[in-house]
Amino acid sequence: MEKEKYVAYVGTYTHGHSEGIHIYDLDAKEGRMTERKVVKIHNPSYITKSADGKYLYSIADEGVVSFLIKPDGDLAMTSIRSIQGMRGCHLSTDKANKYLFVAGYHDGKVTVMRLKEDGTIGDIADQVFHKGLGSIAERNFRPHVNCVTLTPDEKYLCAVDLGVDHVKLYRFNHDTGKISLVDFLRCELESAPRHMRFSHDGKFAYLICELKNYINVYSYDGTKKNPKFELIQNVPTVKSGDNKGTAAAAMEFSMDGNYLYCSNAGDNSVGIFRIDKKTGLLTMLNILPISGDYPKDIEIFPDGKHLISLNHESNEITIFKVNYDNGNIVLNGKPIAIETPNCIIVSKIEN
Repeated sequence: MEKEKYVAYVGTYTHGHSEGIHIYDLDAKEGRMTERKVVKIHNPSYITKSADGKYLYSIADEGVVSFLIKPDGDLAMTSIRSIQGMRGCHLSTDKANKYLFVAGYHDGKVTVMRLKEDGTIGDIADQVFHKGLGSIAERNFRPHVNCVTLTPDEKYLCAVDLGVDHVKLYRFNHDTGKISLVDFLRCELESAPRHMRFSHDGKFAYLICELKNYINVYSYDGTKKNPKFELIQNVPTVKSGDNKGTAAAAMEFSMDGNYLYCSNAGDNSVGIFRIDKKTGLLTMLNILPISGDYPKDIEIFPDGKHLISLNHESNEITIFKVNYDNGNIVLNGKPIAIETPNCIIVSKIEN
């Protein structure tokens, strides 16, 4: 029986020597990555896949870009569209691959783009600018939308705004692509909520907060007239002590949904948490250094036994073997050189 094959797509900033999206072949058994090629694109700082795995979408200086994912994992660019605003920082799609959602950090805008049947990007269905004053002077007292994601039932679009310490909840119209504000989650002042992820069963939401260095765990119920989020846990992403200069960055689930990982820039560490699938609550296994500077994003190998860290400031990727029995990670081979890595997706390929 032929073993399953995987590739990793790594988005970068291209103001230096990097030229775009790096494609790596994965050795899932050994926990290693070998670079295959680079697909040229201007500043692909965030990438996402369609729900059916056929298409890859990327942020770019020009707006947003679509790629067809070939059977061998290679990428073929198919469209480029403007979002009529400043460059985005986060992307997500719906399950039917009819819409692409774009978060605007710099202009505080949520943009909904239509997608065509062939996966290419169409026109703008809706765009909403966040308003309000933020709490942190260095962020210019203004909205910064850092993440947009649908609830698992796809009734609502969650727009995480770290500038105003809110998660705005929009009702989503699948026919028109329009969004309408129905509620919002108030977060702690100066917590800077960064990313929201939902559990595999859709019952729980995990919100990582960049400046307070913790994860808020919510139960989610979408069966009522309006969405209901209830805060059930608050878990630090760093060990106790002075965490000034540390910024919680990325969150990722293991493929089986049993574990949640997070990364901390400044502290340059990764946290491993066990998930109680019944209650959604997290139990910390360990928080350990990642042997690099500013872990901007993380990913888990398909075997669940290897962790990938994109170290943005030290221009490298480090891979670790994970031991869940004692919560330790061990560096697995030499770091992989890559300039300003920013995001990563592991994807199964057909051949």
